[in-house]
Amino acid sequence: MTHLVARTGRHQQRYEEGCRLVAGCIPYRYRTSNETSGDKSNDSVEVLMINSQSGPGLLFPKGGWENDETKEQAALREALEEAGVQGEIMEFLGFYEFKSKTHQDELSPEGLCRAAMFALLVTEELVSWPEQSMRQRRWLTIPEAEEHCRHSWMKKALQEGFSKWHASKMQHDNAENQSPDSADRDTSS
Repeated sequence: MTHLVARTGRHQQRYEEGCRLVAGCIPYRYRTSNETSGDKSNDSVEVLMINSQSGPGLLFPKGGWENDETKEQAALREALEEAGVQGEIMEFLGFYEFKSKTHQDELSPEGLCRAAMFALLVTEELVSWPEQSMRQRRWLTIPEAEEHCRHSWMKKALQEGFSKWHASKMQHDNAENQSPDSADRDTSS
């Protein structure tokens, strides 16, 4: 088994227009209880959050987007390092700006950050991951996640990005399942 190690340092950190660029994701899954079996509505979706190291509240995995990776690769790396999950990026949710009190430097003296956020369908939860000694992970419903979210920009990404995208996806999936030619596709082999 290979041992995973989190990247550290800022020598490869990307900046744009005085903002530190970060990438992150909202990891999600569908509940598999008997009562919601096969149900992929907003009621059955859960999102994964991790504890903050600098105070109360929960976070979505995110971190510095580095020069040698795409924003998607950075988001996948952060999900693995901080939350110990792997999966498939399903949607780009948008860019969200915020100020960081802990990440002020000469290239971003005011701590301005721009986060590229993605919806990540979790396919694997690792037993061991780089930041497991510092992080606990918690699966929550969307209302629970909104209540426990530490940062307003992350709550906005959840509400305006993820929830709207997921509702639209469910509407589209349901419409496809109801279309007359979907029965033809199902029976043809």
